[in-house]
Amino acid sequence: MNIFSFINKWIEPVKHFVKREDSILRDEKGVLEPHSDLIATALAVIGFVVLAALLSKAYLGYEDRSFALENYESASLLAGTVAEASALKAENPGVLSASALDRLSCPEGSDEREKFFAAFSENYPFLVEIRTENGQWDWIINSEIVETGYLMGKQEKVAASVPVVIELNSAESVPGTLTVVLYNTPWM
Repeated sequence: MNIFSFINKWIEPVKHFVKREDSILRDEKGVLEPHSDLIATALAVIGFVVLAALLSKAYLGYEDRSFALENYESASLLAGTVAEASALKAENPGVLSASALDRLSCPEGSDEREKFFAAFSENYPFLVEIRTENGQWDWIINSEIVETGYLMGKQEKVAASVPVVIELNSAESVPGTLTVVLYNTPWM
């Protein structure tokens, strides 16, 4: 008995069981519509676009936070240095003078502000804000080297504060806060 005849005899009952019309090759029920693969491709592309958008948003968020983390120490050191600046000191040690703050924050004090900010790095655009704890007095000292309106825009910024004592007059001193607001620049 030949191996081919053995296989033919074994397949013979199967041939009668399966009809020719029911063949998988002739059955068109399983054929995909030509448009269904376009939908699947479109969904895959949309998925990749959404993934790319989420990744870019996460990176931009990280970049925004990294400015604050990297520059907080600089702002804190700058706040401590500004609080110890001789231009702000009163006659008593460790106390800021309200009259010196008035001179630096008024519009006519541009020469004094220029001297004050010259003592610090010009690479850091910053402003100094001094407030009393009760909120009755408030001084803002802006740098002249920065364009008008730059510090009020939507620039990234980081702030650091130190507690200070402000001498309002020779008989009255009040606690307050000196805040340095450091702004992000293109070269930072």
